[in-house]
Amino acid sequence: MGRAGILGAVEHTDHLDLNLLRTFLAVYRSGSFTGAAQLLGLSQPTVTTQMRTLERQAGRELFERRPRGVVPTPVADELAARIAPPLDELASVAGPHPATAGRADPVHLAGPAELLCSRVLPALAPLVAEGVRLRVATGLTDHLLEELRAGRHDLVIATTRPRGRTLTAAPLMDEEFVLVAAPVWAGRLRERLAAEGPSVLHPVPLVTYAEDLPIARRYWRHVFGRRLSCPAAVTVPDLRGVLAAVVAGAGLTVLPRYLCLDELASGALVPLHEPEDPPINTGFLVQRPGSLENPDVRRVRERLLSVARTW
Repeated sequence: MGRAGILGAVEHTDHLDLNLLRTFLAVYRSGSFTGAAQLLGLSQPTVTTQMRTLERQAGRELFERRPRGVVPTPVADELAARIAPPLDELASVAGPHPATAGRADPVHLAGPAELLCSRVLPALAPLVAEGVRLRVATGLTDHLLEELRAGRHDLVIATTRPRGRTLTAAPLMDEEFVLVAAPVWAGRLRERLAAEGPSVLHPVPLVTYAEDLPIARRYWRHVFGRRLSCPAAVTVPDLRGVLAAVVAGAGLTVLPRYLCLDELASGALVPLHEPEDPPINTGFLVQRPGSLENPDVRRVRERLLSVARTW
């Protein structure tokens, strides 16, 4: 469709309804009808009806409906590129929303509990002292990204890069994984591991995050080049609990190095193996389209991208 394409089709109807275009832009930016409804304060059926009306007026499909939201068509990409700047400018001229007329809205931030508690919240303390308000949620990446698309969060720290075009992600940090145990185990295992290989670790209790051993399995595959076959002795759905159990001598585990730096420095934990190429996972700071209209969201984002270089 040419430059006059869909917008031209809409303009030739009897009335150009800016509300339809605003709703379209909210759906485009949030990635779902539910998210747009929450952003706009409308019901989901109202958003659905408005999009059907706009598609009927334009004679083009704007979104592909998926089980988890919608995906914009190329026609929708073109329309969003054309209407976003003037609509955003119109919104700024009209003045702030009544809810934000005084101070900025709270910043809704979500991510892994361990990283938020050990690194993120301490890094954001200076902003809180300056008046920034935070609303923090924890959870697994896939679920948090769904909530981000639905408008429940402004920023999410994700352990994987999100798919699709509706969310913007910036690399935040690389976390290195390390195989560790308390000294009581390390004294028996380090030399044997170097000489005999990972089979010597199988009798040792394995403490892990989940029953399917996601972090440990990746370490074994990446470092030892083989499948991890032993079951977990202890599972704790919080890496801080895993850390506490292993420091107390429960067995061995694989942890992000940032989480156990103090224990490694003090000798409470000992690395059992230090490969030249340890497994590394990149974390991403993901933002909801339109969230940076809140100046405090922008401040939190810039602060995290700056300080995370030192993590």
